[in-house]
Amino acid sequence: MRTTTFQRPVHLLAILVIGLAAAAPGAAQQRAADAPRQFTSDDYARAEKWMSYNTTPLVANGPVRTTWLPDNRLWYRNQTANGSEFVLVDAGRGTRAPAFDHGRVAAALSTAAGKTFEAARLPFTQITWSADWQSFTAGVDGKRWTCDVQGKACAAAGPAPASLSNSIMSPDGKRAAFIRDYNVWVKDIATGADTQLTTDGVKDFGYATDNAGWTHSDRPILLWSPDSKRIATFQQDQRGSGEMYLVSTTVGHPKLEAWKYPLPGDDVITMIQRVVIDVETSRVVRFQMPPDQHRSTLCDDVACRGGEWGDVQWHPAGSQIAFVSTSRDHKNEVLRVADASTGAVRDIMSESAETFFESGNGRINWRYLPESNEIIWFSERDNWGHLYLYDLTTARVKQQITTADGNVTQLLRVDEKNRLLYFQAVGFEPGRDPYFRHFYRIGMDGKGLTLLTPEDADHDMS
Repeated sequence: MRTTTFQRPVHLLAILVIGLAAAAPGAAQQRAADAPRQFTSDDYARAEKWMSYNTTPLVANGPVRTTWLPDNRLWYRNQTANGSEFVLVDAGRGTRAPAFDHGRVAAALSTAAGKTFEAARLPFTQITWSADWQSFTAGVDGKRWTCDVQGKACAAAGPAPASLSNSIMSPDGKRAAFIRDYNVWVKDIATGADTQLTTDGVKDFGYATDNAGWTHSDRPILLWSPDSKRIATFQQDQRGSGEMYLVSTTVGHPKLEAWKYPLPGDDVITMIQRVVIDVETSRVVRFQMPPDQHRSTLCDDVACRGGEWGDVQWHPAGSQIAFVSTSRDHKNEVLRVADASTGAVRDIMSESAETFFESGNGRINWRYLPESNEIIWFSERDNWGHLYLYDLTTARVKQQITTADGNVTQLLRVDEKNRLLYFQAVGFEPGRDPYFRHFYRIGMDGKGLTLLTPEDADHDMS
């Protein structure tokens, strides 16, 4: 045993010495290989081929982002093997067709813009429909163009949306609202003229401010009325809030950035004073209520999903506006309706949660339905996330709309005329993967639940 014990390390040492000797030339080569490599333009070009903007067009019929229209239709842009196409879907009738005549639109746009465009490679990805759905507007080469769906003609319609960064377009496409010097302004798209709507905005007490503390930008947080005559927004009071500091780590002298950032335990935090602005007269109507918390029913910011201010919803006539006030700890919600002309506020209903209230999964699920005098409300009161129909006057539950042992994740579309809801949900199908999202239709009376995506796969219809 003792001999074995002494000979094993000698044997291992011999192997190690031989190995090192044999590896010596290779080690020198390795040291040479460790020298910084000089990359060429060909190397960068080869790597760039795999960037998403080059690989995405190679995938046909992949994921799409749908945009719902008020008449129970939706449109999306689809990547095909030959380019792209714009598709219009009628969810009620179950039909799918081109959103417009691609060939004629390409020809009309080519004539108007003085360039050649192909039907399968139109130079835009987003469109805005006209009120009668017979034409649409899109941004091309620094200009906005309006084309009719038959492709008879395209005409210039003002500066492109890209030149109106950090602004929000009115529904009629005639004005864009933006922030300048802590106040709300609007730009006339046709003339390019700017008009100041508010005048008392100052630093840390500005209008439409996008600053939740951990995220901030120069974009405005506001919501146009459907008739484009009014703007709902707020004056954000950060004057007593503490500041957060960020030091950059780039080469050279660091840059110090400071912004308002309330922390847990602070006595003074960011608050908002809700207002409605009349665009024609610049009259500011302040809501007759104390300042609200800087919160939404979905996240700690007033605007969550892609900057969408979903907890504020206009009456179709622009006369009233419904909104939800959320407590700082997200345990209490109050649904309110304000008169857009006077600022008078009426409390409709409230709900409290022992832990944390959320109005959906990535999307705010409550809906204001003044024409039928109703509210669709989302709640987890029975341990599942479901939709409830309320009477707007009495604040009483008229109907629990969904009842399955699963969660409604996103209410996508409300067809008021036919009293139908379209939504995503998980766990509604026994025996299937509860993490897979499925698309459903159901009546507001809770009847006629229909699975619209029968295959066992995950469906994101948002």
